[in-house]
Amino acid sequence: MTIPTPRPASAPQEPAPPTEPPAPSRRWLVMSVLGIAQLMVVLDATIMNVALPSAQAALGISDSDRQWVVTAYALAFGSLLLLGGRVSDLIGRRATFLLGLVGFATASAIGGAAQNFATLVSARVGQGVFAALLAPAALSLLTTTFTDPRERAKAFAIFGALAGTGGAVGLLLGGSLTTYASWRWALYVNIAFAAVAFLGAVLLLPRIPRGPRPKLDLIGTLTASTGLFALVFGLSRAETDGWSDDLTVFSLVASSALLTSFVALQRTFARQGRHPLLPPSIVADRDRAGAFLAMLITGSGMFAVFLFLTYYLQTVMGYSAIRTGCAFLPMVAMIVVFSQLTNLVLLPRMGARVLIPLGMAVAALAMSDWTTIDAHGDYATEVLPGFLVLGMGLGLIFSPTIQGAVSRVHPRDAGVASALVNTMQQVGGSIGIALLSTIAADAAEDRLAGRESTPFALADAAAHSYVVAFWWACAIFSVGAVVVALLLRAPAQPASSNSLSGRRSRGARSRAA
Repeated sequence: MTIPTPRPASAPQEPAPPTEPPAPSRRWLVMSVLGIAQLMVVLDATIMNVALPSAQAALGISDSDRQWVVTAYALAFGSLLLLGGRVSDLIGRRATFLLGLVGFATASAIGGAAQNFATLVSARVGQGVFAALLAPAALSLLTTTFTDPRERAKAFAIFGALAGTGGAVGLLLGGSLTTYASWRWALYVNIAFAAVAFLGAVLLLPRIPRGPRPKLDLIGTLTASTGLFALVFGLSRAETDGWSDDLTVFSLVASSALLTSFVALQRTFARQGRHPLLPPSIVADRDRAGAFLAMLITGSGMFAVFLFLTYYLQTVMGYSAIRTGCAFLPMVAMIVVFSQLTNLVLLPRMGARVLIPLGMAVAALAMSDWTTIDAHGDYATEVLPGFLVLGMGLGLIFSPTIQGAVSRVHPRDAGVASALVNTMQQVGGSIGIALLSTIAADAAEDRLAGRESTPFALADAAAHSYVVAFWWACAIFSVGAVVVALLLRAPAQPASSNSLSGRRSRGARSRAA
């Protein structure tokens, strides 16, 4: 059962229309539809990483421009997620979900057929725009579909596993399609995903009666979207041009000013009884704030690690694209297993305050394990153990984090709360990649100083740079574990049977007296 979040007295809550979840026999089919959409959105953040060299050669893209094939998706997705979440609250989650699927498939078809750089980048922007509609709609539909606590735990375990494995699946799928078909199929494959999800959504998702909808906060939307765009752009620019670049500095300063203004506006609108884009009550709850922070930190470490390990496996160990994707499979298996174990067994007994920091500590252990890699490279002893440990850690993190981030949110704000989960993961990935890439580049430059650029020296410098980045990632996860543990609250402990029986006995004695 969803418990409405209290609102200021000046903004009385309007009752949400009654919603009946689908019949038990259809709920897991709905879960499959939502899972396909979630997987498509997450894997598209990495699927082009492996296909990019082939696309660059086919379209004649310069080295200085190729990054925009990946960055364009992140910019549109990250900056428009909050708007996408509110749109799903305004026009309905079913309609938003269907619109997102059609738009995403269309943009993917245009990108797959692209004959030049401009068309490909424009298509990637379109994918990001419609992904910003899809992701929050899918998560909010999940919360309204599964109301039974045990069923919801299973559903969130699956959804969390998809959020954690999507990036690795994208590398595997991108490598397979590029190797055996063409880089264009890394985009065309989304048409098949979207078609199956669309048909399932039309047949399975119930039509919810239209009830009172919050008004769109235009000023907040413009401020938040522009601020997030400037943040992701500045971080992407820092990765390639350095933190001292004028445009990097300007973008990050502008982002800070815009996002600060956005927070102030949302507080003012809430006090005035208006409808802010992001109601402050969503992030004022300590447990939800801790969940959002955990997603930000996990995203910053996870996506950067995927990038560095992909580089290491291909440039140092000489793996092909498809072999690199297969190398991530043990981690994917561990995430799936531990996501189920976490939500079904551990979370009811230990609570999120224990599991999320524990998962971050386990992820830090995986980072420290990878600090032993070198220019020679051995998958079984230097890479695989870290994959297994990281899979355990992410499995402990994702399901409790996603569930905690959308719990106890008023139904009419479920879309924007779901969007904030994805925003934290996307922005965290941008921060981690920019920060750790800069650190790695400086470490490689220092390692090569005064040495001849032989193949071994270059491989040694690359491996050393990744080691330095992994130490930093270890520190990020370790500090994050402590901060999140302090922020999350311990679950309320039910009174024991002995204390209850004791109180009943004392009550009976006093009545007898």
